[in-house]
Amino acid sequence: MKFSTIMAVMAVALAVTTTGCKYNKAAGSGDAADISAEGSDISGSDISADEGDLSAAGEKRFEDMYTKCTDVDFSPVYFGFDSSVIPQGELAKVDAVTQHLTDRADRVVVVEGHCDERGSNEYNLALGENRAVIVRDYLVQSGIAADRIQTRSYGEEKPAVDGHDEGAWEANRRAEFGIYQK
Repeated sequence: MKFSTIMAVMAVALAVTTTGCKYNKAAGSGDAADISAEGSDISGSDISADEGDLSAAGEKRFEDMYTKCTDVDFSPVYFGFDSSVIPQGELAKVDAVTQHLTDRADRVVVVEGHCDERGSNEYNLALGENRAVIVRDYLVQSGIAADRIQTRSYGEEKPAVDGHDEGAWEANRRAEFGIYQK
């Protein structure tokens, strides 16, 4: 890929990341309303993108401090192509995590952002982070303390499904939840 093309893609990604999109409808999302950082109440959040991944600031990762819970398994939140907007139909999945964390104050969550294989590694890592952050912001807006949530981006590195077709790509555009007990 030419340097100018890479720079253009990075500029667009930065613009989308910093400005958001009030009505971002991904391919195949139909007429359902979507939730994005700018199109909902979570845009006023005081949380910065770096704050969610506490390990980046030199603090301990939940994975290193706590025990992974095996008694719960939450469904992944799926995203549209090239989107970090939570589709309306996926919000119940995040609400289920919110309810669990509300009921269990001794638990924390790691939100992992993932992408399909298309796009550069750098772009997919940024998109995965955006997906994890928007889910984290929704959890915070729903009443979960920010210090109980960390984010990770794996980009395309941990596919849920191997394959090079739309079915595999749809399954890999996701945010997953790791629940840990203090």
